[in-house]
Amino acid sequence: MTFAQAAVLAPVSFFLGILFICFNVDHKLLWGELNEDVIADGFSFYATFFNSPPAIKALLHGMIGVGVLGLVGKLHKWDDSAMFFDGSSLGVYVFAIAVYTAVICPTMKTVVVPLEEDTYSDRVEAVRVLSAANVIIIICLGLILTLQAGQVYAKRLEMQSAAEESKAVEKEKKDQ
Repeated sequence: MTFAQAAVLAPVSFFLGILFICFNVDHKLLWGELNEDVIADGFSFYATFFNSPPAIKALLHGMIGVGVLGLVGKLHKWDDSAMFFDGSSLGVYVFAIAVYTAVICPTMKTVVVPLEEDTYSDRVEAVRVLSAANVIIIICLGLILTLQAGQVYAKRLEMQSAAEESKAVEKEKKDQ
């Protein structure tokens, strides 16, 4: 494993871990029976995230940057593997960042610090949208892990094929 690959896998795994913790609340909000206890759990859980110290937020945003730098570093090789696997991973990662900035940040603010015109039902809808956005990002990060594993598998097959070809050439030279 190269440093660039570790710079991709570490943030993706880190965020998957955080989102699986969030999934304990999210699955109840999305697919469970929606009652006052579930909604209160969602509000308090996301209020904890929203009110976390700045160092926690800086860590999260720093890990986003590490993932982008790792993918750009891997894409810098510009071979077929990098263009397909790393380019696709970068596209999915940018999409996940867009979902974070366009959906999660504003809806978390609506849930925790609602405006005067935001009703209780608006806040409930916002926490459900926040949960759905988390699930979308989980799918995106899972796709990135799958693409990175596919890249390693393809490289191993390519090396194995090259080794078999060189053995065949060596054997052909000996036979002549």
